Amino acid sequence: MDLHELRRQDYTLEEISQEVLVAFGDFFRDQCPTSVVRASEPLGFDQNLWDRLVEMGTTTMGLPESAGGDGAGVIELALVAEEFGRAVAPVPYIEHVVTSRALAAAATPALDQVLAGAADGSHIVALASYPIQPGSKQLVPAGAVAKSVLGLAGDDLILYTVEQSPALVRNQGHTPLAWWDFDSAGSRIVVATGANAHAIFKRAHDERMVLMASALVGMTESALALTVEFTKTRETMGVLISTLQGVAFPLTDIATNIAGARNIARKAAWFLDNEPDQRPELPAIAMVYSAQTATHGTTNAAHFQGGLGFTLEADVSLYFLRSKGWSALAGDPSAHLVDIGDHVLASAK
Repeated sequence: MDLHELRRQDYTLEEISQEVLVAFGDFFRDQCPTSVVRASEPLGFDQNLWDRLVEMGTTTMGLPESAGGDGAGVIELALVAEEFGRAVAPVPYIEHVVTSRALAAAATPALDQVLAGAADGSHIVALASYPIQPGSKQLVPAGAVAKSVLGLAGDDLILYTVEQSPALVRNQGHTPLAWWDFDSAGSRIVVATGANAHAIFKRAHDERMVLMASALVGMTESALALTVEFTKTRETMGVLISTLQGVAFPLTDIATNIAGARNIARKAAWFLDNEPDQRPELPAIAMVYSAQTATHGTTNAAHFQGGLGFTLEADVSLYFLRSKGWSALAGDPSAHLVDIGDHVLASAK
């Protein structure tokens, strides 16, 4: 078995990837305590945290060297996403990164100014969730802080730009959602057409699913850690609740689900980086399984903290609410399941 074939089966982190995980874990732990998360609500955006994240090179690491970036792959971006999710950080990391990479893939001179602004974080960009229909509006993740949204209209991939970001649509996940009326956008740049436009748009959505899956893994692990610590001190009838099978076994199930979700997310990231055409179903599988893991895990985490867990003052509520809201940001899970089935059937023919 050659080394490349081995990596198709082994998704343990290489040394440089481990360093990325540690560096961003330290960053979010130091710069994004839960007090910052709460202070950002309901918009879900903290400008100071965003500026510091930009200084870490996050907005350039995933761009190709030709666009002034560091050429990092989806694997490294997924590791950052995991730490971003662990901290439930109020920044548009995923939307901005995948959209910037899509713009760089288009490689048209008309985008040079926008890409420069995206690279230094001053011009936040986002991705439309669905193909754009004339006369229709869309709820756009990060749309309340983005100045430009990349969308597919017919066979054209278009960058829509406005002077002022639309108003926030309040939501359970405390993310900067907003309605975008693409017909009234201030300016439009056609960045790609035909098959190339569809390919870039699909790739961006695949990357968004993988990064969101990784973020949900980190989020669920934070909720689990918080709950485990709680069960170590909470007693019932003179015994710690952590010793009860009805508590310990479900918490173990959550940990097992997290490990599986992390593995499938990293596997999907590896295939996107190395063999993007071989396993097209993996991004959707990672997204669906991570969403199920997150909603189940954070629900039980809140449950095991009893009456405290169901209060907004408890930090576990931060993860519980966002697990529900964030799971819908990368598209309809039911549609993902249909896509998975289509890919599996196509491969069986």
